[in-house]
Amino acid sequence: MKKMFVIALAALVVMPGFAAKKKQKEAKSNKPVFTVVKQLPITPVKNQNRSGTCWAYSTLSFFESEILKATGKEYDLAEMFIANKDYLERAELTVRMHGDSQFAQGGSAGDVLLTIKNHGICPETAMALPGTMIGDSLANFNEFFEVMSPYVDAVAKSKSKTVSAQWKKGLQGIIDSYLGETPERFTYEGREYTPKTFAQSLGLDWNDYVSITSYTHHPFYTSFAVEVQDNWRWDHSYNVPMDEMMRIIDNALEQGYTIAWGGDVSDEGFTRQGLGILYNTKSAEGLTGSDQAKWLKLKATERKSFIDSLGVNAPEMKPSQEQRQKDFDSWELTDDHGMHIYGLAKDQNGREYYMVKNSWGRTGDYDGTWYMTKNFIAARTMDFLVNKKAIPADIRQKLGI
Repeated sequence: MKKMFVIALAALVVMPGFAAKKKQKEAKSNKPVFTVVKQLPITPVKNQNRSGTCWAYSTLSFFESEILKATGKEYDLAEMFIANKDYLERAELTVRMHGDSQFAQGGSAGDVLLTIKNHGICPETAMALPGTMIGDSLANFNEFFEVMSPYVDAVAKSKSKTVSAQWKKGLQGIIDSYLGETPERFTYEGREYTPKTFAQSLGLDWNDYVSITSYTHHPFYTSFAVEVQDNWRWDHSYNVPMDEMMRIIDNALEQGYTIAWGGDVSDEGFTRQGLGILYNTKSAEGLTGSDQAKWLKLKATERKSFIDSLGVNAPEMKPSQEQRQKDFDSWELTDDHGMHIYGLAKDQNGREYYMVKNSWGRTGDYDGTWYMTKNFIAARTMDFLVNKKAIPADIRQKLGI
């Protein structure tokens, strides 16, 4: 009897340890192990911090890679130059529209391209560094927009019969106070430039860049302004079927071109750890080992936590053109974030992921890179900017570019 008690006691001691090891083994087997298929050169990861300027960070990162490809030279371009010029122009439109146009921090890749075409660009060293005007070490737009937004709103919704141009000088003063003045001239590597001559010196043809999207509420192989609030310039994107949209991304990477991506990261499959997977929650339900009733009783955070724990074994939905349109029309596919696609990788199960540079500093499990599956990108892309030379010849012919 005593011997049996000792054996039972030993079993009780061993079993928890065994269970813990089993859980650790399962967790380890679910963690992605990536093999890089294609990785293109990028500049260092930055941190947009408390500013809604992902559109500026991601697009300038894209152009920095374009310059690397074209010239082999590495540049650090100034996001705050773009923001300074862009916010004044966005305010001008808001006033013209009597406030019926959203004035906000967000923007698009097209904003960056048009700002460079119209105003040029400067290196980061030619302006005050982000945040330094208010004594911060990184960009912080909290106070900035609390001051600026009411100012713009007051002008746009003024009861006066006429509005003078003086409000622009006042607003420019606010912008310069928080972001720093944009230089008229500066010296870089021993040479003097204006922002326009600097842009001309970078080795790029600024007319080479086009925006791509994929929706059925406009005809394919035509261009239209994607109907989201941050596309306030009504910049046009070329509309192609979803499978051709994905072909453009794959062909671009194969040919050595990166992509400035804009899309939806509010989807539950986009994790803070550095993954983007198009979760199939119905299939995941069957993997819990419990009945449907128990699954439905779980809180949303508990369900997400379980699916996240599946890692590379999380089941995915298959994206479709019809679902993309449905999600866009029902506000489930939203314009949340800009990032920079620069590579392709596979996990241990053979699933393919794009390597995507973020602008949240060296965060997540992969030091600022997110691995987003092809299914996720196909379903959650709003639009993207790419060099037109990266588009397959047959698609370019259909688009007439």
